[in-house]
Amino acid sequence: MERRAARSSEWGKAMVELYDMRDVLAVVLAGGQGERLYPLTNERAKPAVQFGGQYRLIDFTLSNCLNSNCRRVLVLVQYKSQSLVRHIREGWGMLPGDLNEYIESVPAQKRVGEDWYLGTADAIYQNMFSIAPTNAKEVLILSGDHIYKMNYGEMIAFHRRNKAALTIAALEMPIEQANRFGVLSVDYTAQVTAFEEKPMNPASLPDQPNTALASMGVYIFNMDVLKEAVIADSKRQTSHDFGKDIIPELIKTHQVFAYMFRDENKKSAQYWRDVGTLDSYWEANMDLVDIDPIFNLYDSDWPIRTHLRNLPPAKFVFGAEGVRFGAAVDSIVSLGCIVSGGLVKRSVLSPNVRVNSYSHVEECILLQGSTIGRNCRVRRAIVERDIYVPENTTIGYDIREDAKRFHVSPGGIVVVTETDLTPRIPNADRVPYRAG
Repeated sequence: MERRAARSSEWGKAMVELYDMRDVLAVVLAGGQGERLYPLTNERAKPAVQFGGQYRLIDFTLSNCLNSNCRRVLVLVQYKSQSLVRHIREGWGMLPGDLNEYIESVPAQKRVGEDWYLGTADAIYQNMFSIAPTNAKEVLILSGDHIYKMNYGEMIAFHRRNKAALTIAALEMPIEQANRFGVLSVDYTAQVTAFEEKPMNPASLPDQPNTALASMGVYIFNMDVLKEAVIADSKRQTSHDFGKDIIPELIKTHQVFAYMFRDENKKSAQYWRDVGTLDSYWEANMDLVDIDPIFNLYDSDWPIRTHLRNLPPAKFVFGAEGVRFGAAVDSIVSLGCIVSGGLVKRSVLSPNVRVNSYSHVEECILLQGSTIGRNCRVRRAIVERDIYVPENTTIGYDIREDAKRFHVSPGGIVVVTETDLTPRIPNADRVPYRAG
């Protein structure tokens, strides 16, 4: 009995060590310019772009960290970071610093030279002054603009069981889409044998010729390996990128493993999205308004957190004589919204949006504080925050005409910004305008 109890105790201790996140530091790369999401990134970094009504893209990565019990997080910011830094401060400052728990934004500081970040590896190298003193054993490197649910603790346990120097999260992807990502080749033990960043002809899985194994941009490095790798890379003439430079070199000298993505979304199909273009951004938002959406925002076991401002409830007005509507169908309607005699179908309304009488809004994303005037017809459009669409405006019904006034994506999504229409002047009953 004593021997059995001792074995049980040793097993329990080993499990605790495998899943212990106290020695893990998460570093979120959130300095990207997001050029393909222009003009939504004209005034903000890509991770600060609103998504799903009340959220910003970075909220999904940060929620994964907290839900995985990873409570030391550095967010590396750079490009037009004011709104992102403010969002992190106001919405993610709940961790107790006296327990060495924090979610902290770190601005680019040019500590090691006169250049801004030259690549993902260079961003880590320039911030080793902040990373190394944490004394973390493993560094979890994440992207701040992907949408997915993942338990990083399970990946950490996999990394430790395999005594890996580097572990790369991966998922299966149709081979025709894989040229936008890093592509891995692995042996039967899941050890990575080759890695190519954005290849013209992606390598397929041996038993699945139409499928490739793609990197999710989620890495776990042992601290000593990471430090040595980025310092060595800084002395070479490279692109200073993990996928192009660091990973191919480490495969030659260290044990690098692939961790197959385990989705916490509780759906039959795995969900991971890189909303890198206006069309993919619009499509991902439209997924959310389906009757049975692929991505589940309503799972209390894996909550998605964000900064919620003090706003009144959403309101639907259908009382005035002659007004036929005042409703939203198959839509997400955030706090502070008023649909006053208009009709909203299959759309996402961010906080503090107004849709006025006799207007019809369909398959649209209306960002925070935007207003649709009376008698408007708006379809398949993204309206920037705090924009007023004047009365009797028609958008989304004639793409050729729209292209003369607005930015139109390759897929025909119209983006309405302050350069196209007049920004709304804040009313006394509205929350004051804040850029980003």
